[in-house]
Amino acid sequence: MKLNLACADFTFPLLPHEKVLDLIALLGFEGVDIGLFEKRSHLQPSQEFRNIGRSARNLARRLGDRGLRPADVFLQVDGSFVTFASNHPEARKRRKARDWFEKTIEYATGCGARHVTGLPGADFNGVPHAESFRRCCEELAWRVEKARDARITFSVEAHIGSVVPKPRDAQRLVRSVPGLTLTLDYTHFAYLGLPDSAVEPLVAHASHFHARGGRRGRLQCSFKDNTIDYRRILRVMDRTGYPGYIGVEYVWTEWQRCNEVDNLSETVLFRDFFRKHFNPILRRTRA
Repeated sequence: MKLNLACADFTFPLLPHEKVLDLIALLGFEGVDIGLFEKRSHLQPSQEFRNIGRSARNLARRLGDRGLRPADVFLQVDGSFVTFASNHPEARKRRKARDWFEKTIEYATGCGARHVTGLPGADFNGVPHAESFRRCCEELAWRVEKARDARITFSVEAHIGSVVPKPRDAQRLVRSVPGLTLTLDYTHFAYLGLPDSAVEPLVAHASHFHARGGRRGRLQCSFKDNTIDYRRILRVMDRTGYPGYIGVEYVWTEWQRCNEVDNLSETVLFRDFFRKHFNPILRRTRA
């Protein structure tokens, strides 16, 4: 296992995107998690997709000029994860979600990214959970095939409020959709008060990883207040042969009070933690 660290460009939404990339490079990260979040990121799909080839080339140039690589392209079709969920009961909305996914694959290919993250889907009032889950599996299987055709790894992030809010749900999903992987973020499970041991089986299904502080009742918190055992996670990653980036992913939004920490300082603390503990932990694991 090699330590590949990335930082999300959506960690610093108050800076212009060029300055965000300057900062990420200054901080010494190798990769960038690119957010394509409609209504809430620097690079919004509705704008980037007007001329996909040109937009992707421009991003590739901006990254290359700074010695950075695209670690992941994360698509969110709307500010709400429900409005255009992949498994929305309305076929018209599912068609738009599919269309933007195909455009994201083209965009990722054009900027040199080999990994795309999406959201798994949601539950809906009046729709049985089993039906929402079945539709979710169908839609994600279609996405896996589209991504595979482009030689891109596709994953979803199991999150609070989604159709798969708990580890056992996420595990059932990846087992139901061959080829599907996870962008794994322990904070969504720590928020529910679940122990790290309950999340651990998901590491074997992860192709991308989000790291930040989290604890019961707080989706995002400081390094000091964090209760997730990232040393243990590194040992599990080494044992399972985790292949991807570790993306330090602080966000700045009112949702879940994720605007109450100093994103810059916390990002530095987590960067330094992984740099300090990566090799010693792996040496002990293999001893």
